[in-house]
Amino acid sequence: MKRVFGKKKQTNAKPAPSLDQASDTLGKRTAHIDHKIATLDKELNVYKKKLQTAKTPSNKKMLQKRAMEILKKKRMYENQRDNLMGQQFNMDQAAFGIESAKATVESVAAMKAANVELKNAIRNDLDIDDVDDLAVDMEELMLEMNDINDALGRTFATPEDVTEADLEAELDMLEDELEEEDQEEVPSYLLPENPTGVPTQKEEAALAGL
Repeated sequence: MKRVFGKKKQTNAKPAPSLDQASDTLGKRTAHIDHKIATLDKELNVYKKKLQTAKTPSNKKMLQKRAMEILKKKRMYENQRDNLMGQQFNMDQAAFGIESAKATVESVAAMKAANVELKNAIRNDLDIDDVDDLAVDMEELMLEMNDINDALGRTFATPEDVTEADLEAELDMLEDELEEEDQEEVPSYLLPENPTGVPTQKEEAALAGL
């Protein structure tokens, strides 16, 4: 049977890593390459100083050759680093897209649940006719309260049939009364001795002696 159908292939494949795990791995590799590039930069700096102090052309040529090899290795590491950084950026973008999609799905589900709950509340707990009746009752109550407030604030003793002529007559009377009060309030020492004008006995005797 095994020859006819073949032996079942056993797979021991590991589960694929998540995007975050893969991104972290790329970040560690990038950091390792950066360390190598920094080491090569130090070596290049050493050869730069040696080239400045080289005495013979042959020695200078040998130093330049070694410096070129280090520079080529540095360029290779830089290309690898840029490639890894590009892959990591794409993974981060994909992870962000997945998280955004999950958030959108949750938001839509929450809105659907809220929509169902709102419909049930309107159908079961709210009646448009009851709401209209309530609004009419509230309006009538507010009108009644306004009438009550107007009634309580009314001045009961004030006559409502006062005319402009009555007002003018009342003002004229007040003016006369004020003038009389002013005259009554004149101090006695400012008044004449005999305001009536009729001579007294003393005045008649004085006139007779003249």
